[in-house]
Amino acid sequence: MSLRLLAGAVLTLCLILPTAHAEQPSAKTSHGIDRSEWNAPQKPFRIYGNTLYVGPYGLSSILLDTGHGLALFDGDLPQSAPVIEANLRALGFHVRDIKWIFNSHAHADHAGGIAALQRDSGAQVLASAAGAHAMALGGADRADPQHGDAPDYPSVRQVRVLRDGEVVQLGDVAITAHYTPGHTPGSTSWTWTSCADGRCLRMVYADSLTAISAPGFRFSDDPRRVAAFRQAIATVAALPCDILLTPHPDASDFWQKVARRRSDTDVAPLIDANACRAYAATAAKTLDAKLAQEQAETRSRGDGKRERQGH
Repeated sequence: MSLRLLAGAVLTLCLILPTAHAEQPSAKTSHGIDRSEWNAPQKPFRIYGNTLYVGPYGLSSILLDTGHGLALFDGDLPQSAPVIEANLRALGFHVRDIKWIFNSHAHADHAGGIAALQRDSGAQVLASAAGAHAMALGGADRADPQHGDAPDYPSVRQVRVLRDGEVVQLGDVAITAHYTPGHTPGSTSWTWTSCADGRCLRMVYADSLTAISAPGFRFSDDPRRVAAFRQAIATVAALPCDILLTPHPDASDFWQKVARRRSDTDVAPLIDANACRAYAATAAKTLDAKLAQEQAETRSRGDGKRERQGH
């Protein structure tokens, strides 16, 4: 890579990462992010058909009414469980109506509330193999790029493991698991179809794809991890995608789209057939910039070592 291209890649990383840092689940990070903003109250509402939003403002928790029980995607922070349960009641549901809980990835801001929600509902938790392993550890997974930075949370030990591409039929809804490792080893994206008034739309809950790591971790030290990350990005880009949802709503401009709705039933602003491709393209740029930064740091250390040896 030429010095000009390398400098450009590092600049791209600097421009991208302020948004990506919002996915680091620390209480008050060195970047000035206050996670209390993630748990700010949000009135629950219908996204489309049987798909509803029940999370706080800054962290998605998606409810799916299967016709034979409720499926919930992500439990957010440990402090989010009461928020999610209150939002369920506001919609006329009972917490015990939750029969299944799916996880995107096993960080405290997406899996932290699952133990309490599982306890209160008796629901079955479903995740990828690596995701189930990380949840059993309460997030303290040494294979996680953010290990050491990401806080722990109440462990979740009774988890049903789904294979990559496995389809589970829950009531009237078929949900497909798509392994998308990179942000964490167990990252998983989920797809299903929601219908209303004779119109069916393809829903995608795409997991985080940002290349964020704790100090000292290097993605480039493991080519297989990088290859899997690139495959995950390609997987999301290729998903049939009418409405994109993400664990952090701002990562998919969700609230901007919601603000353009003329009514609760106006779905047009939420539909974007290019959303998954655009989301994946941003992730690819972030990964490339992260790898370029690591390469620049390696070269800098090598130059410094040679200078010391020269003296």
